[in-house]
Amino acid sequence: MTDKTALVLVDIQNDYFEGGLWPLHNMDTVAANAARLLAKARAAGRIVIHVRHEGGETAPFFRPNTVGAQIHDAVAPLPEEVVVLKRRPNSFHETDLLEHLQTAKVTHVQIAGAMAQMCIDATARAAKDFGFEVSVVADACAAKAVDWGGVSVPAPAVMASFMAALSGTYARVITTDEVS
Repeated sequence: MTDKTALVLVDIQNDYFEGGLWPLHNMDTVAANAARLLAKARAAGRIVIHVRHEGGETAPFFRPNTVGAQIHDAVAPLPEEVVVLKRRPNSFHETDLLEHLQTAKVTHVQIAGAMAQMCIDATARAAKDFGFEVSVVADACAAKAVDWGGVSVPAPAVMASFMAALSGTYARVITTDEVS
């Protein structure tokens, strides 16, 4: 069986950038790397799926029908590319993502986007559970600093922790330059 790869870009939306309602660490660099991945995937004729999150009207970010909930221009979908709308961190939960991947006979998903500690983690784990080979492109993913139990964890440490947890068991964690 030959490998059929899809690029899945998760939540690269305006609210995650400076000036948005929930800015993430290093999001401009992450978006630039995601744009490089997107160009590579399009040039190779790969399937590209954009995942877009919407919260409720009172959500802290990604509110419906707002500029913040729109996919960022750096990775804007082409008309023929699928856009999956989700409302939970796991991009497969109550969406048609799995159906799109199965219909296209995809065997390998490359995942990039945000946030590493939420949607990237949940989506990568679910993809593995559904039987896909999974690559997470770390330098095309973003994290946010968190506080828990009186401990402040900076975004780079959050990112490293989640990539380390995914690496090996759930995914092959790679860089944009390693994507062919």
